[in-house]
Amino acid sequence: MKADRSTGARPWPAHRLVLLAGLALAAFLTLASVAIFLQFRTAVVQEQQKRNALFARVLEDFVTRSVDTAALSLAGIGSDLNVPLTATSEAISANLRQTLVSLPPLRSLAVVRLDGLVTAASDAADIGRRIDLSRLGPLPSSSRDVIGNYVRGRGLADIIAGGRPTKAPASIGFIPLMHLVRLPSGDAIVIALLNLDGIVNQMRLTIADPTSRAVLTSFGGRIYGDTADAVPGTALAGHPVFRDFLPRIEHKEFQGPGVDPEVQTGAFRVSSAWPLVVIVERPLDSVISTWLQSVRPQLVLAGCAVLMLVVLTVIASRSLKAREEARLSRDKLVARIASSEQELSIIVRSVQEFLFRTDERGVLTFVNAHWMTATGSSAQSILGTRLEDIVAPGERREVRTLLEAEMQSGVRTATLTFWATTAHPRRVDIALVPLHDGDRPTGFAGSAIDITAREEAEARLAEQLAFMAQLQDMTPLPTSMRDMAGRYVDVNRAWLKFFAVSRSAVIGRGMSCIASDSEVRPHETQDRRLDSATRHVQYEAAVTRAGGDRRDVLIDKVLVPGRDGRPQGILSTFIDVTEMRDASRAMQEAREAAEEASRVKSEFIANISHELRTPLQSIIGFSELGVGRMRDDAVASDMFGAVLSAGQRMLALVNDLLDVAKIESAVGTIHLERTDLRPLLRSVARELDPLLEAKQLRVDLRLPASPLSAKVDPFRFQQVVRNVLANAIRFSPDGAPIELGARLGSDRSVHVWVRDLGPGIPPGEGEQIFDAFVQSSKTRDGAGGTGLGLAICRKILDAHRGTISARNHPGGGACFDVLLPPNDFTDTMPGVLSELV
Repeated sequence: MKADRSTGARPWPAHRLVLLAGLALAAFLTLASVAIFLQFRTAVVQEQQKRNALFARVLEDFVTRSVDTAALSLAGIGSDLNVPLTATSEAISANLRQTLVSLPPLRSLAVVRLDGLVTAASDAADIGRRIDLSRLGPLPSSSRDVIGNYVRGRGLADIIAGGRPTKAPASIGFIPLMHLVRLPSGDAIVIALLNLDGIVNQMRLTIADPTSRAVLTSFGGRIYGDTADAVPGTALAGHPVFRDFLPRIEHKEFQGPGVDPEVQTGAFRVSSAWPLVVIVERPLDSVISTWLQSVRPQLVLAGCAVLMLVVLTVIASRSLKAREEARLSRDKLVARIASSEQELSIIVRSVQEFLFRTDERGVLTFVNAHWMTATGSSAQSILGTRLEDIVAPGERREVRTLLEAEMQSGVRTATLTFWATTAHPRRVDIALVPLHDGDRPTGFAGSAIDITAREEAEARLAEQLAFMAQLQDMTPLPTSMRDMAGRYVDVNRAWLKFFAVSRSAVIGRGMSCIASDSEVRPHETQDRRLDSATRHVQYEAAVTRAGGDRRDVLIDKVLVPGRDGRPQGILSTFIDVTEMRDASRAMQEAREAAEEASRVKSEFIANISHELRTPLQSIIGFSELGVGRMRDDAVASDMFGAVLSAGQRMLALVNDLLDVAKIESAVGTIHLERTDLRPLLRSVARELDPLLEAKQLRVDLRLPASPLSAKVDPFRFQQVVRNVLANAIRFSPDGAPIELGARLGSDRSVHVWVRDLGPGIPPGEGEQIFDAFVQSSKTRDGAGGTGLGLAICRKILDAHRGTISARNHPGGGACFDVLLPPNDFTDTMPGVLSELV
């Protein structure tokens, strides 16, 4: 409970409190300064708005007075036109020139009839010209004066009716002020061309600020003049003055986009007498920039004050933190020292080495618990014993040497035997460190590691290594060990005997000492194949021994890893396979000779068979004719019948020999196709009906109702079934049934069987009857055929990847089984019948 209370009520460190207080004060000063400067900024913007409004009022008054003065002059000129004595063109023109001199804002004066003819003008060159009045804008329709559109040009000469467009710059132009006069000779218009350059210059002098601008526009938002660079005649329909205020409000300050898209501080004012608007603007960025330049010293001073407060706070916090950490480190150090002393005491008691301390004479003054465990004695009986008294007598001089004070300081080591006179002596590696009090030696601190088990293991390992070396030397396989540079490190006796060299001539040298460069290169290539993934290679090579004896060898190589896992050498063994290769070559030559003999035999049989068929056909033909014609002569008929029967047997033998010849000469090529086997089986059964009727036999067909599909050569498959079924007919007793069936296996293989009730197959002849020219012992009485039918059947089924076998049925007779494998391929595949013999 006390620990929980202390943890929950743990106060914050003083340095954190000081840091938080200082940072909070700095943040407060920063926020206060920002608030003050924001107030100043708002006041500066408002002051600028007031100045803009004042300038707008002053400029509006100037523009209104200028236009009013010009209007009064036009009214006076109009009155003079109604006086007959002064209504002449020369008099009016002189009056216009005198009036123009007294009015600087005007560019020129003129009197124009409604058809555009200039009848009088301050510029004599304009008199008699006809101008385009439509370019001046709406004409006055009453006695009220009208301000027209902005016209680009310098005077009336730029708006002559039908004349070329003026080439004056876009910034050069005038505004016509027009006054309508009713005359007996017809209405006329007195026109005063207001000089915009003079008006704009006066506006520029009035605001006297390059960052501000003053714009004179029409009531509809068309620019007449600008102290900046806006082009006269440009429309300001999107300006907030015309979008948000006019015509409801005629003077007001605003803030937002102005003539330029940037945010502006501005004010506007509408002329009290004319449809004119004066706009004064200054960019907000310029206002703020000017203000920031004026308050920069105050900003820097405030920033420095806040920064100094932060720095002082951090310094004070770090000082307190350093003091707290020093105090905490001291407390931790004291606790660590106490803990270390406790841990050291535990370690000394539990360490499995002999730890001890002696005085300067070598008398034991301290031992750890391992001493008591090893000796079975108490600490009191061990302490006070001299170190040299517990070692073997022959090692006591070495102990006295270790304890000599004159030896240099540092660790003194030796290998000794503790308790040599007891039943369990211990071999130890001892280390002594001299202890000093100033320059005076006070004793020794030491440790001893029990190496008894290690020395015994090293002895056993040495014995094992010697045994393995002897075993390797005695092995009959030539064995060698090479380092990664290719130099021989060790070879056994069989290797030296094989190459007929001495060990001294090989060790430390490469393979070039026993082989030529051309023979070394293949071995080096195989050596390079050995890596971390392929640690074993096997290959054959030819080596030439001393005396030119060339031998074929089968070589095995493995990569031998070192203690660091990297390869340190290559271990090789080889077997002399020269005699085996010679025997293999002899067998190959014998096989080729046998194949050649078989080929010659097959060609001979084929040629003889073809030569025999022609005369046999003639003999059979004449015999059939003799039997038919000599029915009345019993003796002649029997003779012809015997000749016919012998000829037919001879023809069957020749046909079988031809099949054998086809098979052996690889002419009997088959073509597999997917076929329903049921029609093929029924067709074979129908073909053999004459033989069945002759012996009063019947075929019991056991076929499935569904299609029995397999990939076979139909002709060859029927040949197999025909031969087997013919054998069953031949050996069945008269009147017996023969079973012919087929079914689909669970693995989708096809099983076809033929069972008869004949004499069956003698024991041990189930496979021999499928060899060429071999007949069953039960059929050698003449009932059998040539001994080739079943052999041909097996070879045909081999080409189908199928099998045929024979067995005795438990119910009597023989049963022949034909198995066709499941076919997963879809294309017709040709197969070649292999050789029969």
